Amino acid sequence: MQSNEFLRQGSAMNSTPDAQVPAENLRRGLRARHLNMIAIGGAIGTGLFLASGGSIVKAGPGGALLAYILIGFMVFLLMQSLGEMSTYLPVAGAFEEYSTRFVSPSFGFATGWNYWFNWAITVAAELVAASIVMKYWLPDVPAWIWSAVFLAILFLINALTVSSFGESEFWFASIKVVTVIIFLGIGILMIMGILGGKSPGFENWTVGEAPFVGGALGVLNIFMIAGFSFQGTELIGVAAGEAEQPEKTIPKAIRGVFFRILLFYIGAIAVIGFLLPYTDERLLASELDQISVSPFTLIFDNAGVLAAAAVMNAVILTSILSAGNSGMYASTRMLWALARSGKAPKMFGKLNKHDIPMNALIATTIIGALCFLTSLIGDGEAYVWLVNASGLAGFITWMAIAWSHFNFRRAYVKQGNDVKDLPYKAALFPLGPIVAMVMCAIVILGQNYEAILTNADMKALLSSYIGLPLFLALWGGHKLVTKSKKVNLLEANLSRTAPGVDE
Repeated sequence: MQSNEFLRQGSAMNSTPDAQVPAENLRRGLRARHLNMIAIGGAIGTGLFLASGGSIVKAGPGGALLAYILIGFMVFLLMQSLGEMSTYLPVAGAFEEYSTRFVSPSFGFATGWNYWFNWAITVAAELVAASIVMKYWLPDVPAWIWSAVFLAILFLINALTVSSFGESEFWFASIKVVTVIIFLGIGILMIMGILGGKSPGFENWTVGEAPFVGGALGVLNIFMIAGFSFQGTELIGVAAGEAEQPEKTIPKAIRGVFFRILLFYIGAIAVIGFLLPYTDERLLASELDQISVSPFTLIFDNAGVLAAAAVMNAVILTSILSAGNSGMYASTRMLWALARSGKAPKMFGKLNKHDIPMNALIATTIIGALCFLTSLIGDGEAYVWLVNASGLAGFITWMAIAWSHFNFRRAYVKQGNDVKDLPYKAALFPLGPIVAMVMCAIVILGQNYEAILTNADMKALLSSYIGLPLFLALWGGHKLVTKSKKVNLLEANLSRTAPGVDE
């Protein structure tokens, strides 16, 4: 966004030839097993291993379970929408491409830069988190050293080949999945009274205000926390651009992700609700520097698992590296796609001999490092604002997916096509994308409803919602400069090719 040049270049889907980079294509090196783990691994992280305890404290076991079920349903709808579009048009630009084609060029411009920004900041956030986790083992080593080491590792993984990224994510995600499966198995045995002493029965579901604490507002509060926990499931849309046989592998991954999320998240929340009372004050302290009171650690301890805290610390470090790795990949591919369609400088659209967008990777690494440095300057307030801005960006992307799909299907039918011919057909259309958009809007607007209800100071309010005006500024600024209009569905581009993509 250094000049108005690529604002104008991005004003139409089909930019002029000189606005595009010479044809170079990403390598389709992600296999089915990579995609399956990317899809589920993106949703399993510190939100499950740490924040789940605080969720039960704030809303009770019933309230937390209801909130995660509702968000899980929303994610199912979004994945259905994304599956239909990414199978029809599997490109690394994903949301930017779909938003440009089926909503408006300005909306696509804003969506692409918003997603790049989201994950570039996430890389910085994960660097901070990784340094905190490492203090558990080596408290005397300066935090910035660990962050620098992990940034170098993430860069190298993404600089080799797309297969190296896929393989690393496969193993990162596998560790998380195995941990949750073991946790669920041990938890069920404890609930049945086979392990860890007498069965608690439904005791923790009836103590105090349980199962619902705080009523509807308590559920709404966890609704937003659960939403952040699930962010990353949309990564499969970006990965589709480098997937082998996307018409076969993408639908398979999409179909499986909802049931896995249902099993892992809903199962884990239920187990924690049965085994730990919401009145357990230790659950409120479930932060990165308090691994010993993670609900997973507490239950493993009660079951007699040796060195439970050390094991969970290693698993959480794996989750953090996985999130940073995915963030580096997603933001690099989005910046590359923006350059290919004329919405970013051409230099970021170049590929090296291994078909890696190296310039885009270097730029993303630098931005991630600079954002990390803001956490070390002064009181780190600038970093807090950056992370808050990034937080809303994921939900804005989800809304873009739902809106784009709503228009895509209508355009497909209006132009005389038969829905039966789609390689993957989303369930519950048109209700699905509409419900998903409404639920995302609730999360976005309710980001800090407490600050609104209590008339908190303007600084706290702006800090929570800063991501929304940034997105609107990108959208409005592009529209103001390019005078672009919304897409006419009868004229929407349904071609199954995009810049730098083989048909």
